[in-house]
Amino acid sequence: MWPWCGPGAAGSASRSPVTATRSWDGAAERQVAKKEDLVKAFGTDDQTEICKMILSKGELQVSDKERHTQLEQMFRDIATIVADKCVNPETKRPYTVILIERAMKDIHYSVKPNKSTKQQALEVIRQLKETMQIERAHMRLRFILPAKEGKKLKEKLKPLIKVIENEDFHDQLEIVCLIDPGCFREIDELIRSETKGKGTLEVLSLKDVEEGDEKLE
Repeated sequence: MWPWCGPGAAGSASRSPVTATRSWDGAAERQVAKKEDLVKAFGTDDQTEICKMILSKGELQVSDKERHTQLEQMFRDIATIVADKCVNPETKRPYTVILIERAMKDIHYSVKPNKSTKQQALEVIRQLKETMQIERAHMRLRFILPAKEGKKLKEKLKPLIKVIENEDFHDQLEIVCLIDPGCFREIDELIRSETKGKGTLEVLSLKDVEEGDEKLE
């Protein structure tokens, strides 16, 4: 943090990069920053340029109340992502945001302000699996693979597939299945490389959930 910008800067009435005013016992003293100090800190003694640098690169001093509000919003954003991505594996029903928030409080999850909400949501899912029935909703895919590579490729895909819902083999091998969303990229790359671009991968649904508006409270 630059001098004259942070909480330890001298003065209580007015501040700029080059001046500060402080008072005691009714007296006032005007302090002027030395040219050498300005050049050392900012690389220039031009006050206009220094002000621009502070506005564009200076650190924002956030109050405790603002910080608390930000953390509360991040907590809710994380819970919203988890609720949107996950279901009860037995019922295939999604959870409400309120229930996820409650579960996060039960495991004493602490928000990390310098980490993205998406990353923290994945972390929360892993932790919640230890205390409740929850998992990421499966994606439903359709593979159409050339007959020559089909059977061999199917064996490589098996460990990445949760459930095979339908399989048809004639001139081509067609498979409709459910997968964990985290495996999608690996499956896509595998099909592309093994079939030299001749195989196709189609996303039928991003989330395999039961129809209806009911959510688990």
